[in-house]
Amino acid sequence: MSISPDDAAEVVDEMVADAAEPPRERLLIALDVDGTILLEDETYSPGVVDAIADAQRAGHEVMLATGRSWESTRHIIEHLALTPEYVVCSNGAVILKRTGAGESPVYERFHTEQFDATEVLTLLRDHLPSARYMVELPSGRRLFTHHMDDWSLARADRVTFEELSAQPVSRVVVVSEEDTDEDFVDLVSRIGLNKVSYAVGWSAWLDIAPQGVDKATGLELVRTWLGIEAKDVVVIGDGRNDIGMFRWARGHGGRAIAMAQGPDEVRSEASESTASVTEGGVTAVLKAL
Repeated sequence: MSISPDDAAEVVDEMVADAAEPPRERLLIALDVDGTILLEDETYSPGVVDAIADAQRAGHEVMLATGRSWESTRHIIEHLALTPEYVVCSNGAVILKRTGAGESPVYERFHTEQFDATEVLTLLRDHLPSARYMVELPSGRRLFTHHMDDWSLARADRVTFEELSAQPVSRVVVVSEEDTDEDFVDLVSRIGLNKVSYAVGWSAWLDIAPQGVDKATGLELVRTWLGIEAKDVVVIGDGRNDIGMFRWARGHGGRAIAMAQGPDEVRSEASESTASVTEGGVTAVLKAL
């Protein structure tokens, strides 16, 4: 669906009027990236850059909670001129901490989760022999079996399948261009992925993290470190990997906001919805704070 800039602005203004509420205390605002602040072509949702800047100036802690690696998140932080204390990457398996100040703050890996991926990789290859596989090591280095244009391959090396599990990893990414996201949902329910956490993306994209680890676990650590009350949390997302943080925010009195274009199973887990990413949904929420 396409929408003109004028129409997008009108939608945002209408939603601001409808959703306006009294100011809150300092909020922890965690934003998903793809489908939330970024469109499919990697351009930004209408008005979102300015809305994020305004929320920061108002004293809120605005941060990203994404399934992306830090290498493919770094440029988004820079473009948004975001300077959060922490960034949650790799679906909660990696947390970066700001160690520098000024216009170009430095971020370092502060907390990482890891697991032995041998069993899950072997199981998946038995069912998806032609899929493309990538793992992220706790150091941030990544190993992959086949090139993909959609993957950011900075600090990444091509290896054999056996080398993927030669050491503990923070996460596993599996892409099968022959399958759909529904195929992947069916597959994981049939084969059973024990001792890990997983999320299926919009396309046939499977993201696997250590058991019990997702965006929610990463954000709970950040919330605790920052000393922000659970009721003062706002999370916004659109994908299956956002369900965990929706449940976490809702369960503690915070706000869990789903983008309008998200799947039914995702929107049903949120406490409220906003407009789609093409219509400036995040902008509407931030301007209403």
